[in-house]
Amino acid sequence: MGRWGAAASCSPWLRLALLLLAGWAQGHGAPAAPPGSNHSWVTSRRPQIYGHLEGDVRYRRLYSSTHFFLHIDSNGKVEGTRCKDCPNSIVEIRSVRVGVVAIKSVHTGFYLAMNKKGKVYGLKEYNPNCKFTERMEENGYNTYAAAHWRHKGRPMFLALNGKGRPRQGGKTRRQHLSTHFLPLLVS
Repeated sequence: MGRWGAAASCSPWLRLALLLLAGWAQGHGAPAAPPGSNHSWVTSRRPQIYGHLEGDVRYRRLYSSTHFFLHIDSNGKVEGTRCKDCPNSIVEIRSVRVGVVAIKSVHTGFYLAMNKKGKVYGLKEYNPNCKFTERMEENGYNTYAAAHWRHKGRPMFLALNGKGRPRQGGKTRRQHLSTHFLPLLVS
């Protein structure tokens, strides 16, 4: 008897267990089903669908690890503020697609945007400059990189320096603490 010959002569429950084990093993680099079997359900894997995450809206205050809240004023200027109760610091974080978000100030209606040179600014109308890739870092903070632009092949991150001013995107790295933000619940 070959490798799978013993399975043919055993109980139906043992055959089912072997088929399930073979399906698990396929995902880990082993063959899926006995040669000549027509159990395509064991060998086929469907792609993951995350449609439920698209369009998700969260209202937060983005608190920088440099101890400032992200703030977009009525002129579209982006800066940091230490005032926790500032209405301009409440943002709407909307999922555009999985891992990509648009950030909009609830009070002023300006979208957070980054241009080709890495300058951060507020924009009244949504466009591709308003998309940011959101990533949760190991320390529990989130980073936001421009989804549309890169600088010399590297991502450009949203960052507030120690004085609350936005840093140029081309000078930022994921490891810099100025790029780390905590999305705090609005109370």
